[in-house]
Amino acid sequence: MSGVCLTSPRRISRPVQVGRVQIGGDAPISVQSMTNTDTRDVAATVAQIQALAAAGADLVRLSCPDQEAAQAVGAIRAQVTVPLIADIHFDHRLAKIALQQGIDGLRINPGNLGSRQRVAEVVQAARERRVPIRIGVNAGSLAKELLARYGEPCAEAMVESALHHIHILEELNYPEIKVSLKASQVGMTVAAYRLLAQQVDYPLHLGITEAGGLLTGTVKSAIGLGLLLVEGIGDTLRVSLSADPVAEVRVGFDILKALGLRNRGVNLISCPTCARQTVPVIELVARLEERLNHIREPVTVAVMGCVVNGPGEARESAVGLVGGAGGNLLYRDGQPVGKVTDDEALERLVQEVEAAAARMRLQTGKPDPTSRNFLKT
Repeated sequence: MSGVCLTSPRRISRPVQVGRVQIGGDAPISVQSMTNTDTRDVAATVAQIQALAAAGADLVRLSCPDQEAAQAVGAIRAQVTVPLIADIHFDHRLAKIALQQGIDGLRINPGNLGSRQRVAEVVQAARERRVPIRIGVNAGSLAKELLARYGEPCAEAMVESALHHIHILEELNYPEIKVSLKASQVGMTVAAYRLLAQQVDYPLHLGITEAGGLLTGTVKSAIGLGLLLVEGIGDTLRVSLSADPVAEVRVGFDILKALGLRNRGVNLISCPTCARQTVPVIELVARLEERLNHIREPVTVAVMGCVVNGPGEARESAVGLVGGAGGNLLYRDGQPVGKVTDDEALERLVQEVEAAAARMRLQTGKPDPTSRNFLKT
């Protein structure tokens, strides 16, 4: 089934390399999250990073609030393969330690590191390893002089803050820069990114910060990030949720899949249910989502409750299940292959999807042809 292109041509940005993952240029839009474990607890942090990587995270950010946390980066780096970014505030020495420990990227705010000399020290250490620096501007932590001038947080103040920090790094002759402009308000965030995108060619990290819980945060992020992505703005993203970080990765990929910008994992089509359903769609879909999280190949699965739209959707899917008065009909590659009971449906669907994914791996040799993890960087 052919789709309609929703997005404008991608904004041209200069590429930077975070470990094995390219951000910007012609690279796919990457998805990242952040650990919420104590970074000093190496085992717990490694376990969470591995869970995020299994969910598809292209990059993972770690908080380094003190020297012990920054020192732990080396032990963590040695046990994981996904590129790591250190989140640094106030103390420039922590950035230097994280760099020494092998971090792949830095997230800093040059304005809160103190003197220009301290920023220069961080830049020099990053330059030696060619580690990119993300300038992270948040509406909730703008400089007092900006708030005095504009009266309140706004898109224009955020952009001025970003440009000020960009100029600091440019004056130090360091172009390995990414930029983010995050607010909890969707409109302010979108306006800020639109303004900055017209003025610089650095790659942009998208996000609606402090978006809320799983439901409200997903809605805000889908709207805000979706508006920008449709306009061709954005090179990497994080969906910020008050939820398990793994959910951030899943939602991020779902946003990109809905816009046709990434093609990783199961595309699950299911009906909203009504009185016609003859299969427990809600329960079955919830269990399928959990059971199929490990699939990286772009397998389309349809779970439909009745024969009104069911056969049509199933014919366009790699795997399908359609409820009917005479039993549930299982589809493979658009063709019916037999009937299954409600009790059999979950396991049969999982088996069919895993088999379809295996066939794709044999055909392409790449789980996700749009993922930079599987492309030459």
